[in-house]
Amino acid sequence: MTKQLTGRHVLMIFCGAFGIIIGVNLLLAWSAVSTFPGLEVKNSYVASQQFDDRKAAQEALGWTVRADAAEGEVILRFTDAQGLPVRVGALDAVVGRATHVADDIRPEFIFDGVAYVAPVHLADGNWNIRLTALAENGTQFSQRVILHVKR
Repeated sequence: MTKQLTGRHVLMIFCGAFGIIIGVNLLLAWSAVSTFPGLEVKNSYVASQQFDDRKAAQEALGWTVRADAAEGEVILRFTDAQGLPVRVGALDAVVGRATHVADDIRPEFIFDGVAYVAPVHLADGNWNIRLTALAENGTQFSQRVILHVKR
């Protein structure tokens, strides 16, 4: 006795396969939306009107930022156009994963004369530092710095 492949069997295989695909897509979409806020600015139109002016002012500072993680510390180095260390007027920095905000921390950076240092123990992987610094002349400097942690 041989079993026949009927239209009913094909329909069940078709519905089962696409049901799995749709279910996985819905799960991934829900996971993506629930772990990342997706909001960079409250009003993108207003932010875009000031973008060019803020960018020009920030570039006029001539600052470069480098972030390193070593031995339980995160080190932020601000340098000017001549490569000399810069002491900023105010610093607000959030260290977090690139993909979600669940691990975000706001360490207290202290200037040691060369760089800003904060005691932070980070797991391996890709981290970002979203920072805002204020120059002595009142110019706001904002940047997202990539921080790779390897042990």
